[in-house]
Amino acid sequence: MDFIRDVLKGAVIAIAGIVPGVSGGTMMVSMGIYDDMIHAVTGFFAHWKKSVRVLFPLAAGMALGLPGFSRVIEEMFRVWPWHTGMLFTGLIFGGFPVICKKLRGRRLSAVECMAAVTAFALVVWMQNLGEGTQRIFRGDLRTGVLLFFLGAVAAAAMVIPGVSGSMLLMSLGCYTPLLEQVSAVLPALVGGDAGKLVSCARILLPFVAGVAAGIILMAGLMEVLIRRHARVTYSAIAGLMVSSPVAVFRGVQTLPGGAVSVLAGILLFAAGVCAVTLTGKPEKGQ
Repeated sequence: MDFIRDVLKGAVIAIAGIVPGVSGGTMMVSMGIYDDMIHAVTGFFAHWKKSVRVLFPLAAGMALGLPGFSRVIEEMFRVWPWHTGMLFTGLIFGGFPVICKKLRGRRLSAVECMAAVTAFALVVWMQNLGEGTQRIFRGDLRTGVLLFFLGAVAAAAMVIPGVSGSMLLMSLGCYTPLLEQVSAVLPALVGGDAGKLVSCARILLPFVAGVAAGIILMAGLMEVLIRRHARVTYSAIAGLMVSSPVAVFRGVQTLPGGAVSVLAGILLFAAGVCAVTLTGKPEKGQ
């Protein structure tokens, strides 16, 4: 049961990573697995069996979630932007008590308040980066190096709660072509299109390698920050989480049409909160 639950959490993290403005790191915090994931990555070679038990079901869920839900989430935001945004906001805020428990015991200091405000302002500012010119990936060596670098940058952003790797890719003009490649994997597998699979692999494998490198590097940095400056780090994470609605609803142009639509959004928000509360587990030290 725990394995299946962790696979589902991995799928949720992957889905969150697909949505521009939503942070996979925030979802890890919300579901109470952020510290465990960081320690599993940084301590992989020292305690590899324990790390595999933590990381394997999450990785399996991510591998299923990315190709399986990329088009679904894209379509949900296109057809029901308000309701989908409310659901994701509920999923994010469902984990806010986890951060509150990390900060309880005394009032926030001036430095901790400044960290929270700065983190909030950072996400708001990032919304104005804009979408860059769409890049074309040709599958050659130069493209491979570029994709490795992009994967490392996106992964580093995803590990930091509140910072969206997909939004950074969008600002660099790489989000749409990469999402198209991910979305093409499942139909190619079902249809037995070997040529298309090879074409997707030439684009996605260097990117995935970069993602792995970025996660390892940033996980080490976050572990140091949590160990040495825990309250300041968690204050910044709280600011990032509070800013999430700004990021989630950035591209929503259609407001809810009437009381029923508003109520449906509120119910979806509550469902997201309940889902995280019921499936999340307390982190160590709580």
